[in-house]
Amino acid sequence: MIENRLIIRVRDIMKTDFGTIDGIATVRDALNKMKTLKTSVLIVNKRHDDDEYALINCGDIARHVLAKDKAPERVNVYEIMTKPVISVHPDMDIRYCSRLFANYNLVRAPVVENKKVIGIVSPNSLVLDGLYKLTQ
Repeated sequence: MIENRLIIRVRDIMKTDFGTIDGIATVRDALNKMKTLKTSVLIVNKRHDDDEYALINCGDIARHVLAKDKAPERVNVYEIMTKPVISVHPDMDIRYCSRLFANYNLVRAPVVENKKVIGIVSPNSLVLDGLYKLTQ
């Protein structure tokens, strides 16, 4: 028996204002963009249709640049980015998305539809936007 319960989809809670950067850019470029956009994560653009999306976040920069005392203007994004990344479909139920985040210890996931990023989702948006709606 299927119970009648509210389904909130990733598209209902994803953030559509996200930053992107090219892998060839420097970490300094990434830092400037992060500071301007007030974000801690950027989606790294595909180089071609058969490529995959990547992410770079402040943790990557701290681990691979700051902790190793490297110059941000001498390290390229592609050297420290996480690729490939787990992406989610906008029609996914947020309960399953949350399980995916828990199972793979994700911090962010791009929301991909028709091979294009249309948003980004985080545990904060899953809980503060998604779970909140379920409790109303």
